[in-house]
Amino acid sequence: MARKKQPKRENTPKMQGFIAGAGEIQAQDINDTLRQNYMPYAMSVIMSRAIPEIDGFKPSHRKLLYTMYKMNLLGSARTKSANIVGQTMKLNPHGDSAIYDTMVRLSRGYEALLHPYVDSKGNFGKFYSRDMAWAASRYTEARLDPICRELFRDIDKDTVDFVDNYDSTMKEPTLLPAAFPSVLVNANTGIAVGMASSICPFNLAEVCTTAAELIRDPKHDIFMTMQAPDFPGGGQIIFDRAAMEQIYKTGRGSIKVRSRYTYDKSANCIDITQIPPTTTIEAIVEKVIDLVKQGKVKEITDIRDETGLDGLKITIDLKRGADPDKLMQRLFRMTTLEDSFSCNFNVLIAGVPRVLGVRELFEEWTAFRMECVRRRTHYDLTKKKEKLHLLYGLKAILLDIDKAVRIVRETEEESEVVPNLMIGFGIDEIQAEYVAEIRLRHLNREFILKRTEEVNSLEEEIRDLEAILASKTRIKTIIVRELNEIAQKYGQPRRSHILYAEEIAEEEPVETVPDYPVNLFFTKEGYFKKITPLSLRMGGDQKLKDGDEIAQQMESTNAAELLFFSDKAQVYKLKAADFADTKASVMGEYVPARVQMDEGESAAYMAVTTDFKGYMLFVFDNGKVAKVELSAYYTKTNRRKLINAYSDKAPLAAALQISEDCDVLLTSSSGRRLLMNTALIAPKTTKSTQGVAVMNLKKGQRITDAHIYQEDELQNPSRYRKKIPALGALPNGEEGGEQISL
Repeated sequence: MARKKQPKRENTPKMQGFIAGAGEIQAQDINDTLRQNYMPYAMSVIMSRAIPEIDGFKPSHRKLLYTMYKMNLLGSARTKSANIVGQTMKLNPHGDSAIYDTMVRLSRGYEALLHPYVDSKGNFGKFYSRDMAWAASRYTEARLDPICRELFRDIDKDTVDFVDNYDSTMKEPTLLPAAFPSVLVNANTGIAVGMASSICPFNLAEVCTTAAELIRDPKHDIFMTMQAPDFPGGGQIIFDRAAMEQIYKTGRGSIKVRSRYTYDKSANCIDITQIPPTTTIEAIVEKVIDLVKQGKVKEITDIRDETGLDGLKITIDLKRGADPDKLMQRLFRMTTLEDSFSCNFNVLIAGVPRVLGVRELFEEWTAFRMECVRRRTHYDLTKKKEKLHLLYGLKAILLDIDKAVRIVRETEEESEVVPNLMIGFGIDEIQAEYVAEIRLRHLNREFILKRTEEVNSLEEEIRDLEAILASKTRIKTIIVRELNEIAQKYGQPRRSHILYAEEIAEEEPVETVPDYPVNLFFTKEGYFKKITPLSLRMGGDQKLKDGDEIAQQMESTNAAELLFFSDKAQVYKLKAADFADTKASVMGEYVPARVQMDEGESAAYMAVTTDFKGYMLFVFDNGKVAKVELSAYYTKTNRRKLINAYSDKAPLAAALQISEDCDVLLTSSSGRRLLMNTALIAPKTTKSTQGVAVMNLKKGQRITDAHIYQEDELQNPSRYRKKIPALGALPNGEEGGEQISL
């Protein structure tokens, strides 16, 4: 049976998606598919899940706290966490696990927030440990922390908008009328689609003071009242004014946080009690153990987690004679005992994600809070006007209570009572309804006089509320007063200590490496070997690459510094200890690959030193020689590569390391030789010096060889000593040189 030919599939730039229907396939543009299906998901994650709003909360936080508020858990006894989780599902249609995880992170027991919103009882885990898991919701209890009074202050007075929940069975707030800038007080992180948010916490008292000062003076210097963040786990903030200004201005940047420790001299151990918020106990312990196993840290005998009821504690036992401060400086560099907190102040403002600086965040919160106070004032004004209106009606019948009773008694139908009262006293329906509902026992002059006495105070209060609504200054004064009260009531001392970056002595850690004699070999092709004397005696012939030969061989120690000069005027620095001990039967390590030289670059010479004393002699093929102090290649930091190691104006003919001035024999392409003493050349500290002319060369000639002169190498050395610069002398037949007539 012939196979039916399939239609050719189009290979267009726009990929096609397919929807299988009842016996048919419908093509769909992938752009439309993404727009219709993926974009709603992305927007939902951004708007309703990951990014906090100006009140400082994500929707999951807000739904949980509002549920607890409606359960009367503010100022009352605790209830089972499982009960709270179940009630929250009326607003948050997710699994109980996700809701409980949210509650844990807001709890006092978890210790992740400077000012927890949930007063917890039971095992809620710890944010600084990944292994300390929290107990199930049926075992723990919770209620709202007292500070939540400031979050829900006047929420029932129309201060914020309410919307229907997911099934329209109840209402929930779109924001909480937070009476302080909670968005800056407690840390908040979230990852959305294509964007993220990471807000560091600040001290509550400092935040409230700063907010109040900015309301009084918009040009207030924030650093005067809020110098740096304050993390719940404490630690030491390495304060860099420029970096902090960048964060305050743009909302982006990073903050270095360092652990705090004490040294117990009697037990010879270090106790770490505060760590950065971005790491955990387990991560630190595992990294230190790994460093000890690798031999990079040798002062530690044991490390253990001693966290208990007293709080976090990591104990490091030291070897006798170990310096705890120097060890901690190295551990700060090599572990997360010092880590960075990345800031990204991304906040939803009126439904739009915006990355704001600290000043802009304060301005947005102030505008939000002013609207809350305005709406609260308007609500109170409306209620008082309604009450005053009723009292005006009551005051009208005070003149003739008997008339009011007579009207009610003489009215045959109940539905006519209110209209007759309206006609009899000239009051409106609402007032008449209120009068008609007065109990018989209250139809006495004393009760009505007491009620009507409130008229004057109400009129005064109404005038004051109307004045507040008409004046932004009055509203700001109210906000400032509330901020000062909150700072005084809930303020706490700073937990994070501030270290100024310029005051920290950043010493390069000196690694202790075993020091023993070694033989170093360097070949013309750029291979390196480090062989111990015992292994060299027991070994056989040196294994080399075909056509290669040993260019340098010397005795040194394992602690020596190695400087590999390349043919591109660069030098690469390593330690002999960086190379493993090997044998003569091994080819060795290829230096250009080991030090990651540039493409086409090769190693030309190896210098070995332990104290950077002496000189480097660079002989160029144009007859010039440069004498550079070896100390010019010393660096305080552990830099592996230095550019401009010598002059690149002319090709390098030879490089020589000398500890003191000596004789050097130069040979040109013409066969002439020149014997000179290096004392004739002044040393330079500038590495890229072009040197001085030593050997005069004719056109087309160049230096082909330069080496340190050995005693009795020439029969008549004086023949080759000339006043530099000089042409040099041709060797005679007895000295083995070839006569070249020019």
